[in-house]
Amino acid sequence: MALKNLLALVALLAFVGVSIAKPYGNPLGNPRVKGDLDLDYYRFKCPQVESIVRRVTFQYVSRRPTLAAALLRMHFHDCFVRGCDGSVLLKSPNNDAERDAPPNLTLRGWEVVDAVKSVLERKCPGVVSCADVLALVARDAVAVIRGPWWPVPLGRRDGRISRLSEANLPSPFADVKTLKNNFRVKGLNSKDLVVLSGAHTIGVSSCGLISSRIHNFTGRGDFDPAMNPSYVRTLKKRCKPTDVRTPVDMDPGSARRFDSHYFNIVAQKKGLFISDSALLNDFVTKSYIQTQVVTRGASFAKDFSDSMVKLGFIQILTGRKGEIRRKCAFVN
Repeated sequence: MALKNLLALVALLAFVGVSIAKPYGNPLGNPRVKGDLDLDYYRFKCPQVESIVRRVTFQYVSRRPTLAAALLRMHFHDCFVRGCDGSVLLKSPNNDAERDAPPNLTLRGWEVVDAVKSVLERKCPGVVSCADVLALVARDAVAVIRGPWWPVPLGRRDGRISRLSEANLPSPFADVKTLKNNFRVKGLNSKDLVVLSGAHTIGVSSCGLISSRIHNFTGRGDFDPAMNPSYVRTLKKRCKPTDVRTPVDMDPGSARRFDSHYFNIVAQKKGLFISDSALLNDFVTKSYIQTQVVTRGASFAKDFSDSMVKLGFIQILTGRKGEIRRKCAFVN
């Protein structure tokens, strides 16, 4: 009898539109970082949200696959400054927002986020946050190029503040101690650091960011001894000392595929950035790299999925905090 009553209650709740939620507890394990999200957050308010995001993202990324790396990078840059609140998307008339900071001047893919948001506003006006849109777009963009998939719990709200002065992102010139601290203060650990660095498998940089490393590392016309000499010779042929614009793949030989090949490159001392090579200077990160090389990336997709979920919880705004922007580039 009790079971029948329970089943009747569940049916009634579904009929009247009360969400039987799928809460996703905050995985960061940091008591100072509060807030839960929900895989079914928009179940009744905008049930088509994920199919809309997936369709529009596919339309763009299928035509321009390099947008996958760009949109994943945008999500990362958003979460590392003020948390995953869509603040990187905001424009400022004084050019002093996050997107105006030097590390963000090369971000691409704004038009994808805007296109998705435009469709959602027509379908479900004032419901889906730009922070959630960016989190979903990043996941679906990677899926288009057959990269790993991860669940994206939803319910983030949009921040109203975006400051250029706060855009202190992990640097490509940083040593491993600094990188570990950058991640630690966001609730991420050393494994998350090396796993998320694996996104460089589809990364593209430019000669300008590696010029001193290969041409004049200590001011004596030398190169960084942490680099493979044969790789340096290859890079010098592509990047002349005054060249700052020519693109350079971060995972040569596999830059169009989201796979574990990046770890093979780093193990061979062919990491493009100082921050890539630095991963060999820590026991935890080096061990992970060696494991992925030996096992041919057996756990990388699962590990990347887990770390992306954690990333998506950094300093989130929920409840009555923040707002739901109508246009992602402007506060309401």
